[in-house]
Amino acid sequence: MRNFTDLTTIDAIDDFISTNTLAFLYISQPNCSVCHGLLPQVEELMTSFPEIKLGSINALEVEAVAGKFSVFTVPVLLLFVEGKEYIREARIVHMDLLEDKLHKIYINVVR
Repeated sequence: MRNFTDLTTIDAIDDFISTNTLAFLYISQPNCSVCHGLLPQVEELMTSFPEIKLGSINALEVEAVAGKFSVFTVPVLLLFVEGKEYIREARIVHMDLLEDKLHKIYINVVR
């Protein structure tokens, strides 16, 4: 499994997105059972995509993340390619569909 980098400020989030060609954000809250149940599945899935850099954000610690990314529920999964949002999944995530989306983008970016 792959681990996520904790991002604790908006500046750190912006820097993470801008310095990584493929940047994946996992936005969650500590009191969210769906967030806790989904995270190990996402960590396992991401072993197939080693070039995607992983960042996690606690929405209670970084409250401005809700406004910045229009987050209305958690968890939210975002993939940025060269700073542009390409994938957004929220709350109930179908892992097989997410994997398909990631694969299509990944094979076109990583060569």
